[in-house]
Formats: sequence, C-alpha cells, structure tokens
Amino acid sequence: MTTSQPAAPSFFTNRSTQAIAQDLLGTHLLYTSRQGTLGGLIVEAEAYIGTDDTAAHAYNGRRTPFSEPLYHEPGTIYIYQLRGFFLFDIVTQAVDQPQGVLIRAIEPTHGIEQMRLNRPKPGVELTNGPGKLMGALGIHDKQLTFQNVADAPLMIDLAHRRHPKSIVTAPRIGVNYKAASGQLPYRYYVAGNPYVSGLPKRQWDLEQHGWQF
Repeated sequence: MTTSQPAAPSFFTNRSTQAIAQDLLGTHLLYTSRQGTLGGLIVEAEAYIGTDDTAAHAYNGRRTPFSEPLYHEPGTIYIYQLRGFFLFDIVTQAVDQPQGVLIRAIEPTHGIEQMRLNRPKPGVELTNGPGKLMGALGIHDKQLTFQNVADAPLMIDLAHRRHPKSIVTAPRIGVNYKAASGQLPYRYYVAGNPYVSGLPKRQWDLEQHGWQF
C-alpha cells in the first residue's frame, strides 16, 4: 500500500450519519506515530444522531467542554474516556449539528506486531472493541481531539478499501436500552468478521472475514 486518500470533510456530510457509518465499513483507520503506521479495516461502527438521540452526548442540545468537539466541522476527531478506556468518534454533518460515528472495531492490517506490543492480547481480542482498538494503536489521551481526520495523524484512508458481502444492522452496545433511542438499530458491522465485538464464533467467516473478493 503506497498511496493513501484521506477522507475529506465532504465524506462526513451531505447524507445521513447512518449512511456514513455504513460507508466507513471497509475503509482503513490508520494512525501514524513514532511507532510507525498502525491500523486496520473498520468492521464495526455506531451512529449517534445528535440532539434527538437519547444515547448521544449532545442529547437535548447538551453542549459542555466534554462534548464541544461534536459541534465542530465534519471529520473532527472526538476522543473521550469511558470506564478507563479512550474511544474514537468522528464528527458528521455541518457545524452545530452534533452528530457522529463511534468506531467500534477494526481488523488489523498495519503494524500488527507493534499493536500486539501495545496491547498484548490474543487473536481478535486485540482490536474487537472501541477501547481495545485505541489501546492497540497506542492512543491513551485526548490530544488529537479537535483535529480533523483529513490531515491528522489519525486518518480514514479511502484508497484501498474493501467491500462487505453483507452489513448487519443492530442496536447499539452500552447505551440505556430503556430510553427512547435505546433500541434504535444504529450499529453496523461486517457480517461474519471475527473482529466484530462480541460476535459469536459460530458466526465467524474464517475464510474471507465477510469481505467481497
């Protein structure tokens, strides 16, 4: 892989956040640091649709220093901490429309040995969750927050993407299921990919990992 095509802000607007989340599946999430370039194919993502979404940080127009990145330009990086883990969200839609996509899991493709040093866990446990993938990338702070994936060390590469055979739509994980938005099917993942968080082994596609070839 020699050339990359960073996703521009236009990738993250002019369509629904749900559509953007699905379109991110099969693109590369890449982080370039002193450890080299680390990352992999996005296999799972969740959409959060702003002020009317009870699971969103901007629900009811909430705007605090914590959620401020959501109100910035499309493609803005929003890293936040939850239960001791750092999570990576990408802002979607125009300024002051606080929507975003949480990247939940990746299939490692770049710098795998270094990622295993960063997070010494076996097999899919390396990156099959939003906090796990950030640990494997070696990101343990919020310093990249407010930067844009178009020109940040943490980027979305559109140049060498793969295409899922099938995309599964399901409720999000870790939200209040009793709230109004709790059961909305805004989680999307590559059917059969072993790196999808919590996917039972009986559903794994061990030959093609759910990709078209």
